[in-house]
Amino acid sequence: MQHKDKVIIIGGGIAGKLAARVLSDSFREVIIIERDAEATSPIPRKGAPQGNHIHALLHAGEQGLEKLFPGITEKFYSTGAVKINSTKDLAWHHHGVWKQRYDGGYTTTLQTRPHLEWHINQSIKEFKNITIQYKQTVKEYVYDEGTNRMIGVVLKDGSVINADLIVDASGASSFTYRWLNDQAIHIPLEKVKIDLTYVSQIVELPKNDNQDWKIKLLYPNPPHEKLAGSISKVEGNRYLVTFIGYHDCIYEKEVVKENNLLHLAKRLQKNDIYQTLQTAKPLTGISVFRVPEISWRKVEKINNFPAGLIMIGDSICRIDPFFGQGMSIAVLEALALEETLQNQSLENVSRDFHKKASQIIAPIWNMVLTEDFRYQETTGKKPVGLPILQWYARQVFLLSAKDIQIYDSFIKVMNLKHPMTILMKPSIVLAVLRNGLTKKGNL
Repeated sequence: MQHKDKVIIIGGGIAGKLAARVLSDSFREVIIIERDAEATSPIPRKGAPQGNHIHALLHAGEQGLEKLFPGITEKFYSTGAVKINSTKDLAWHHHGVWKQRYDGGYTTTLQTRPHLEWHINQSIKEFKNITIQYKQTVKEYVYDEGTNRMIGVVLKDGSVINADLIVDASGASSFTYRWLNDQAIHIPLEKVKIDLTYVSQIVELPKNDNQDWKIKLLYPNPPHEKLAGSISKVEGNRYLVTFIGYHDCIYEKEVVKENNLLHLAKRLQKNDIYQTLQTAKPLTGISVFRVPEISWRKVEKINNFPAGLIMIGDSICRIDPFFGQGMSIAVLEALALEETLQNQSLENVSRDFHKKASQIIAPIWNMVLTEDFRYQETTGKKPVGLPILQWYARQVFLLSAKDIQIYDSFIKVMNLKHPMTILMKPSIVLAVLRNGLTKKGNL
């Protein structure tokens, strides 16, 4: 694409900064409009309250981030992030069984979201054509109705910035979505109610030479269990403890009032985290974050979507954070935007990017809903063939406890490195059918 003059990005979170990185190669000036103040250290920020809770970059996300910012992974490690063997250092209890522990040759980085975001922000500063206007918000779009094109923004202080392209990375509350509704342009919306609650705290654990894990995940066995627990080593030799409950199964006021996570740990199907927390020393207070629903705005279906405007990240799709895919989706979308900018004129960038984003989101959305709808309280549009998908997925989960090859394939799908079709290989289908015909496979 021919070099253009100016692009404005609304929102300086992860999706916004990733978009800024790829746009810096095609525009002379990239301006990020960010409502928060500039961070002076890797601490949670007001505009991202979810930053207090467990986050993960899946393999595809981590590798994509390294492509956008070469050397950033080593910077994570040099400042305390924890490098683990993805399948050896992870203790994962899922659908009533423990996953295999083996050396699959994969690595994962354990760190807090503020630590990751801090390094992305420091890397952005190396690009001289990217500037960030902090403590600033967009009040209105400058819209040319005759050409159906966005040509700028009006900021809260009344100043106007014109631009060749505007990117909305403002998150689930999306400024663009609200603006389009006001113009009677309605984006088709898929919405699923999950009533998810996160409760987290950072703790210190005594040294334990017998500890054989760096992250432990205790997932619920639906539909009867709704509470999950995790404990993950993070930078600073600390541990991030997070409990996640579907459909309001966590009474958050009681948890915060007591300032004690032990009674949540005691409700888990295994006592591993409960036993670990007996000797834990709290380093922070307890944080709570709620996700009442997830949503996917089908931007690609709008024929009269304004030119010169792109939506990205949570402004398009807020996925169930329980599965840790949100940040990786943002990375994949940034890479898709980079590819679109290289191959299309500015006139077609918006249309083609939104199509690519939809192709990234669709299989992940269906994979997430397959699990979310295991609870009868979940409401919304169900995927086609849901009972079959759920049955098949459950057999794969159960087989992951005893068949390394099947678990390895599942790891590649879960980390967005391969499509779900690799779980339909004849050998896996045969193993699933055999397992599903036994009493154990139908538990």
